[in-house]
Amino acid sequence: MRRSRMTALAGTAALVAAIAGTATATAVPGASTATTADSGTFVVLADQGANVGAIADRLKRAGGTVTSVNRAIGLVTVKGSGDVLRAARSMSGVEGAARERSIGAAPTRAKGPDPVEQEHVFDRTRTNGTYKSTPTPPAGHDPLDGHLWGMEMIHAFEAHAIEKGDKVRVGILDTGVDGTHLDLAANFDSALSRNFTTDMPDIDGPCEVASCVDPANVDDDGHGTHVAGTIGAALNGFGLSGVAPDVDLVNIRGGQDSGYFFLGPVVNALTYAGDTGLDVVNMSFYVDPWLYNCAGGAPEDSAEEAMEQDVIIAAMTRALDYAHSRDVTLVGALGNNHEDLSNPRTDLTSPDYPGGTEHPRTIDNETCWDLPVEGPHVIGVSALGPTGEKADYSNYATDLTSGELEVSAPGGWYRDGIGTETYRTNGNLILSSVSLSSLRNTGEVDKNGNITQPGRVNGVIKQCTDRRQPDQKATCSYYAWYQGTSMASPHAAGVAALAVAAHGTGADAGSFSLAPDTTKALLMGTATDHACNAPTRSYEPEGRSAEFTATCVGTADFNSFYGDGIVNALGVVQ
Repeated sequence: MRRSRMTALAGTAALVAAIAGTATATAVPGASTATTADSGTFVVLADQGANVGAIADRLKRAGGTVTSVNRAIGLVTVKGSGDVLRAARSMSGVEGAARERSIGAAPTRAKGPDPVEQEHVFDRTRTNGTYKSTPTPPAGHDPLDGHLWGMEMIHAFEAHAIEKGDKVRVGILDTGVDGTHLDLAANFDSALSRNFTTDMPDIDGPCEVASCVDPANVDDDGHGTHVAGTIGAALNGFGLSGVAPDVDLVNIRGGQDSGYFFLGPVVNALTYAGDTGLDVVNMSFYVDPWLYNCAGGAPEDSAEEAMEQDVIIAAMTRALDYAHSRDVTLVGALGNNHEDLSNPRTDLTSPDYPGGTEHPRTIDNETCWDLPVEGPHVIGVSALGPTGEKADYSNYATDLTSGELEVSAPGGWYRDGIGTETYRTNGNLILSSVSLSSLRNTGEVDKNGNITQPGRVNGVIKQCTDRRQPDQKATCSYYAWYQGTSMASPHAAGVAALAVAAHGTGADAGSFSLAPDTTKALLMGTATDHACNAPTRSYEPEGRSAEFTATCVGTADFNSFYGDGIVNALGVVQ
């Protein structure tokens, strides 16, 4: 199996006691920014069993500023000049060192929100997906729940009569979570939440706070807040509810404001999840700057680029292994590249940072991985539209033994329902919570909290606790329609949380624990089988190019579009 080969390649044997210690990455105060032309942030991966603290000390003596030390997997993050990077590579006990982020090398276009996820352009002649056309919610549920066709597809409303996820901790490894959102505040765990990123002005814009480290209840991008709402928005008579509406939501931010996810913050978030006892972690992203990380690099990559990918592969594998060993169930988005992950196309987008360095790359399926979803122990999730068809953008996997795709879930598909009134309407997407700051950044809400014309076009919905209150900032929250495997993955993560709540054993009075392999087996074993509708699915009628045409192979039990089936919330709690 492909993941087994990756594990062997990256050297993921159990970590010896020398680096087991306290796994949480230790932040180092007073980090300064280097200014030389080749300055930047570097990651240094120690050999397994090496003294990570000693390596960090040597990096300081070489002129670097150490910003974090992750003893769980032996990763040191350091700022400095290119001389520091060269010195690191010559040190004994270092497996590899690579540039992670440059200083002063802005990309031509910030990564930002995935255009796939915000494809919607509302048609004024139709009412599907607006506040005025909200269907009646299920009995005992929240006002906007009638919009949540995805919850109906996975039988979440029915599951809530049995289990809501109380005491289960779910980590949101994303761009942050707005902990003040009125539908998330009751479930948001401010004590455990952490931000592992530092804002980068070249891609994130000016820092909002002096340290450039946002508080752990902030999400300027909006993506993480949307994911969090699908997983665990409270069932509180307001707004909408999540798949597991009583879970503990823990922000373990690893993504920049601009939507980039770099190695150091992601690894530190994963090991923190293991140390803190999180039960489930959702990962709706890929690790920048490489869409695919190839062992030894792709044929067209430079030696420096190959080294960078080798470090990412090794560090991510160690981090995923570490979290899994500490009973964290890992759930990941399969990707929005309308691609057969078993037969990947030429990569035209990497590296996506720094700007202007991308080049065509030949991707060998045996030695290249989309991380984290193709890493060890990650449950890969494809995306479906409201008719149950694979969304045109969703990746899939024709090698049914590869472990790339496990299950499918509602992710939204704007172009679903062709030939009907729902075609190209917002209601085909996934409605969830979003942060006010993100809507202001996009111009969908103005400084006074009012929805603008762009916001109305995109179907933004505003909910207030008391519409007579003049101070709307304090009493209103917002919801928006997105689509993507980023939206499918949290549906599956929410079902995983329900599985832990229903079948886990009490580690103490306040939490549950369930082995992630057991959680995965429950998720896959109870999934609703869905056969291929046809061997080949062309999306040209919906306006897509022939490149989107996808091949469905396998049986109703397991196939390249649905994996083991559509996740089933009622199934895992019964």
